[in-house]
Amino acid sequence: MAVIKVRNSGEVIEGVDKVHEFLEAQGVFFERWDIGKLPEHLVEKFDLTDEDKANILNVYDEDIRSLAERRGYVNWDVIALSDQTPNIEELLKKFEQVHTHTDDEVRIITAGHGIFIVKGDEKTGYFNIELEAGDVISVPENTPHFFTLMDDRQVVAVRLFIDTDGWVAHPYEEKEHQI
Repeated sequence: MAVIKVRNSGEVIEGVDKVHEFLEAQGVFFERWDIGKLPEHLVEKFDLTDEDKANILNVYDEDIRSLAERRGYVNWDVIALSDQTPNIEELLKKFEQVHTHTDDEVRIITAGHGIFIVKGDEKTGYFNIELEAGDVISVPENTPHFFTLMDDRQVVAVRLFIDTDGWVAHPYEEKEHQI
């Protein structure tokens, strides 16, 4: 279950209802999916074959299509990151820079953990969203954010988008160092 940590106040927000309420107020979509659908051999597997990725998409096909229909997404794939990922350090450095997109950034975590750092409203400032398997999130287009891994450094996620061009990261510069 996702946990929110507000950086400027130190507030920690837990529990499905409270997390959903907080994220909704910040314009971030959140819901939980049944991770129990995932076949046992994929539950903690982070070095995926194309067949494994297709299996994950097949298992969640109905859920993915429902989300896509509700929110306008037309493309999806699976990404896996771990210490076995070639060039993982370079990828993480790229991910850990605050940026925006012209499309929502959507992740359905199917294994492992990750953290989205999102710029909220003026009062809230930046907050961490610590995600685990079953968490579904959509950071709205043009919202400053970045993504990184948690200490276990492993995550598998389904990514959804409207147009692959919308996934181009546009650097975001803070007027003051607020992260």
